[in-house]
Amino acid sequence: MMVRGPKGHAGLGGGTDLPVLLPAAERLQRRSERERLLGAPRLRLRGRDLAWLCLMLICFTGYAEAQAAAAGREPISIALLRWVPLLFQGFVFNIVISVLSMALGTVLGVVLGLMQISLLPPIRFSSWFVTQFFRNAPWLVLLFYCIFLLPFEIRAFGMRIPFPDWIKAIIGLSLPVMANVSEIVRGAVRSIPSGQWEAAESLAFNRNQTIWKIILPQCVKRMLPPWMNLYAILTMATVLASIVGVSEVMTLARRVLAAEVRNDLLIPLYGMILVWFFVYCYPIARLTQWLERRYAVKL
Repeated sequence: MMVRGPKGHAGLGGGTDLPVLLPAAERLQRRSERERLLGAPRLRLRGRDLAWLCLMLICFTGYAEAQAAAAGREPISIALLRWVPLLFQGFVFNIVISVLSMALGTVLGVVLGLMQISLLPPIRFSSWFVTQFFRNAPWLVLLFYCIFLLPFEIRAFGMRIPFPDWIKAIIGLSLPVMANVSEIVRGAVRSIPSGQWEAAESLAFNRNQTIWKIILPQCVKRMLPPWMNLYAILTMATVLASIVGVSEVMTLARRVLAAEVRNDLLIPLYGMILVWFFVYCYPIARLTQWLERRYAVKL
């Protein structure tokens, strides 16, 4: 739809009407506002994305099957089915790591985010510094620090309690999550209109009561989409734990390749893991987009 501009506007034809694409401009403006609230580009995911991914994997697997048949080896599908139970256990372990890291990072991030809006300058500046430091630090570097700096065992009351690597990985992944959740909380609190604070003050609420009973309940709807987007990113980042020796799905995949000693198994094996992650994260991304539309903030 085009809207004609005012007549007599100085243009190429002199006095001719100029077409103005208002709907497209408004649509782009709304999209930029949603991306600014989300803090990242908004992805448009469709059901056909999964179909294209499965088609590509079927083509690669078919090519590998043909190579295996030509070399007189065991079919790829039978080799994969033999290792599926073990690999799926590793994938579930990735999900457990992501859930625990997200839970720990969310708790710490909410506290750190509320410290960023503190009225005391030392608390506000120190929490801002911690947030920016861990938010911009590489996730893999934080994992290495946690793996090698945290003790391998804890001695208490004459007992030695082992401190496994997967717990260190959870702590390492929760640090950047904490920083990002802190920024989400700070941004959500700042987006609440000042009239809410003034109304709470007129009702004799103190600052803590205002934050916990009035401000934060209104922030939940605004924080939920970016929080879910962060969880999807964290889930895909759990494969970094394989570099530091945690026995998750990628570590088990390398062991499977070493046990089979077959190069033609490489693409189908990692493709199957890719589909698992896509099937798990795709509904989260779609739900995030729906929540963005449902709880869109009118600016």
